[in-house]
Amino acid sequence: MVDKSTTYRHPVFNHDTIVIVGGYGSGKSEVSVNLARHLAATGPGPVSIADLDVINPYFRSREAAEELARLGIKSLIPPGDQVYADLPILIPNIKSAIQAGTGRLVLDVGGDDQGAKVLSALADAFRPGKYELLLVLNAHRPFTADVASTQRLIVEIEAVSRLKFTGVIANTHLMDDTTVETVLRGLELAGAVSRATGLRIVFFSATRNIVNQIRPEEIDFPLLPLDRSLLKPWEKKTIRDDAQ
Repeated sequence: MVDKSTTYRHPVFNHDTIVIVGGYGSGKSEVSVNLARHLAATGPGPVSIADLDVINPYFRSREAAEELARLGIKSLIPPGDQVYADLPILIPNIKSAIQAGTGRLVLDVGGDDQGAKVLSALADAFRPGKYELLLVLNAHRPFTADVASTQRLIVEIEAVSRLKFTGVIANTHLMDDTTVETVLRGLELAGAVSRATGLRIVFFSATRNIVNQIRPEEIDFPLLPLDRSLLKPWEKKTIRDDAQ
């Protein structure tokens, strides 16, 4: 099968610090990991990723740290047996990385009140207008199921975090039950949110098997194709059993 993802435009970012925000089940950690891989493969300079999701115990970008290290991507996580520690141990290192502005930095942040508080703790490190703050929109999650609820979420996160959103990522999915129609419906909502808020759709994301079922002329947005790196514990066990 031809990989149709090669016919889409690549996402374009105006700044090197890219904050990915999304609620539980939005897919934002998978998007963050794939984005880090994309940046390392397509652009100059070092790439780092920081896992600041303090809510989800399963799908966390730090789970892919070893894989990313093989690609030259640095994961900003606590060392050794502290790897699953969270704030405040992470804050000083990540603040320093934001302020240094060397290379490209992806921040994987939860899209709820706790995630917004994490951003608030980092807000002083951001230079005004020198970062991307992107909301991962999954139309099948309760807080981004329609335009009104998405607008409320944006306002709430901006108020607590003291940062302003700059764009939207369309990432509507239903895990293994995702279809082409799922993705297209999500893009319709993302377009409505974009028109209501003035935020641009920076890219849409979907697994390659879904992308290959879509005619590229149907979607006039950049694409970040997703290769799954973050698996549930029982999925990892299945893979290990199959390998034996």
